[in-house]
Amino acid sequence: MPHLGNKMSRYKFGLQFKATLENVTDVRPLGDDFRWFLKLKCGNCGEIPDKWQYVTLVESVPLKGGRGSASMVQKCKLCSRENSIDILGDTITPYNAENSETFKTMVQFECRGLEPVDFQPQAGFAAEGAESGTPFPEINLLEKDWTDYDEKISESVGIYEVTHQFIKC
Repeated sequence: MPHLGNKMSRYKFGLQFKATLENVTDVRPLGDDFRWFLKLKCGNCGEIPDKWQYVTLVESVPLKGGRGSASMVQKCKLCSRENSIDILGDTITPYNAENSETFKTMVQFECRGLEPVDFQPQAGFAAEGAESGTPFPEINLLEKDWTDYDEKISESVGIYEVTHQFIKC
């Protein structure tokens, strides 16, 4: 990305989710405190910190100069540039049975000086039985696979082969 002086570019990135769903639908992050674990690249110097960082809808940090707020503001350890990322809450969309095995944008982030380069799904997802409506409120996708049993239909349920990609919006 070219250096743009002090004017920091804003970009929107969509996190596209893809999985194989078995007897479940409406896979979604649960609650405003859901943690989106990301690796973020500095748009100024290209530094990508090793550790996962998370952003949530409940956290809001004011931006310098009264330019609104963001879910996270951080200073790059290498170049000291202050960057920010904001979750666009109204873009959060569930991943449904008909989306199975295709990429679908689940959330968008507005980034200033940052670019999301990796996503790690963890705890906090929910889904429901595609036929039964049985709620599954505590799904952890860290292993990229999740299975359970739906008593109402006497069938196994699952979310498999979870993967993702980022797109510019």
